[in-house]
Amino acid sequence: MLNGYHLLTLTHRQASLDSIGQAIIRGDEPLAVLQRLKSQFGWEELLYLPTCNRVIYLFYTHQPLPNQLAHDVLAELRPELPAGTTKELAAKMRLLHGADAIRHLLEVAASMDSLVVGEREIIRQLREAYERCREGGLTGDHLRLLMRFTVETAKEVYTATGIGEKALSVVALAFNQMLETGLKPDARILLVGAGQTNTLVAKFLFKYGFRNVTVFNRTLEKARVIAEYLDGLALPLDALQHYTAGFDALVVCTGATEPVITPALYHKLLAAESGTKVVVDLAVPNNVDARIPRGFPVQYIEIEGLRELASENLAFREQERRKAEILITEKVRAYRELWHQRQVERALLPVVDDVRDAKERAVNEVFAKELAQLDPAARQLAQRMLEYLEKKSVAAAMRTMKEIAAGAGRHLAGVEKSA
Repeated sequence: MLNGYHLLTLTHRQASLDSIGQAIIRGDEPLAVLQRLKSQFGWEELLYLPTCNRVIYLFYTHQPLPNQLAHDVLAELRPELPAGTTKELAAKMRLLHGADAIRHLLEVAASMDSLVVGEREIIRQLREAYERCREGGLTGDHLRLLMRFTVETAKEVYTATGIGEKALSVVALAFNQMLETGLKPDARILLVGAGQTNTLVAKFLFKYGFRNVTVFNRTLEKARVIAEYLDGLALPLDALQHYTAGFDALVVCTGATEPVITPALYHKLLAAESGTKVVVDLAVPNNVDARIPRGFPVQYIEIEGLRELASENLAFREQERRKAEILITEKVRAYRELWHQRQVERALLPVVDDVRDAKERAVNEVFAKELAQLDPAARQLAQRMLEYLEKKSVAAAMRTMKEIAAGAGRHLAGVEKSA
């Protein structure tokens, strides 16, 4: 049975991100805290996964769970929290058992329960969390088996569905469209504005090797932060009027409520260059004068069109999410069979040792004198026959028990499905 698996979680669906932070272990030694938690509640194994929008405590035990488990766990992890805060936070946490716990973990790994459905970062976070807990001696065979199955399932979900396709954020969409224009890594990029949006643009530029970047901003220090990140140049916003080095792409996003890039300024920025330029306006309201895409040869990317595309992509991902849900349901049943087979293997390990010990006693004790009287070729043949019988007897027992376990797993799955 899978009822030894339990999962205690707090996610963005139940609480604010600040509240989630209160359920995360503080300090430099989380493993020591987790060891204490595991010992106090008598759990056999424990996996701890903290991210910016969720925290998961996945554990394995057959011991009865306290009625106020979430409260007790929080009180152990964060004793400094006021009693009222602990009580309120515990009420928002979910405690899942058995197949429900496994299903939730599979959905998390497949990014079906993320703030942005389809983002693959969670797989890396889950792997790293497991490795930390494994190295800290917190996990064992039950979580090892589940983690391997979970990662394989997440990969299959991404392969079999389009849940990770079609970007959702306007910055990602804008950058994809920039790349589709044919811009090369040595393209001259002008970033006007150094707020959160253009900071995200800078991360994409860095990832794809764009380094010929000049950043303009009213606060020069903010421009320098982005410019240093890209090995580029930082200039004050008023220097834009006098910039004559030309450009290939212009990305604009400031807090201004009127166009920052006017036709006259754009004409100056061209520095007498001809040819089509890429202009990206990520501001609301627009920072690029509407007359520019009408009066100059530009490939114009603006936020309103990106929003429409993001909505279309979100609808597509939700459709693919439904396909993923069907796959996850099948995988929960498959894991039940796999788990039962693994328990058979573990149960048969002593049998394997007994068979091996019996063979060794036969060779070295019971029939030692008789074997010693045989010529070398006959002794080798006898040894090979014993090893053959050992392997075949163990394999036959293992195969039979696996078939029994698989049948029991399918029966339980059928009972659950009919219920």
